[in-house]
Amino acid sequence: QVQLVESGGGLVQPGGSLRLSCVASGIIFNFYNMAWYRQAPGKQRELVAHITRGGSTNYAESVKDRSTISRDYAKNTVWMHMNNLKPEDTAVYYCAAQHYASESVNYWGQGTQVTVSS
Repeated sequence: QVQLVESGGGLVQPGGSLRLSCVASGIIFNFYNMAWYRQAPGKQRELVAHITRGGSTNYAESVKDRSTISRDYAKNTVWMHMNNLKPEDTAVYYCAAQHYASESVNYWGQGTQVTVSS
């Protein structure tokens, strides 16, 4: 059974920071590119950050200078650290796993709410 379990969301003040974590189980972690997506109310889900099996990263322009995605193969975990958070970062954040040979996301986490508000 595949599970992607996110944690680290919550209420954060503007300008603050947080670290989201995603622990994967039931997959061969080395075979998967990992990503964080988010979905704000009334909006489509969007890619926030992506990290390949080899550790290459890319980011949405909106978070590019404020976020870092990383992964640990021994812990089957991917993190995303975000700083200088803005109210527009408020969304449900989802961890995603895409097999290297797949053209789409294979597995999603359940999501973790991030609210940026004073």
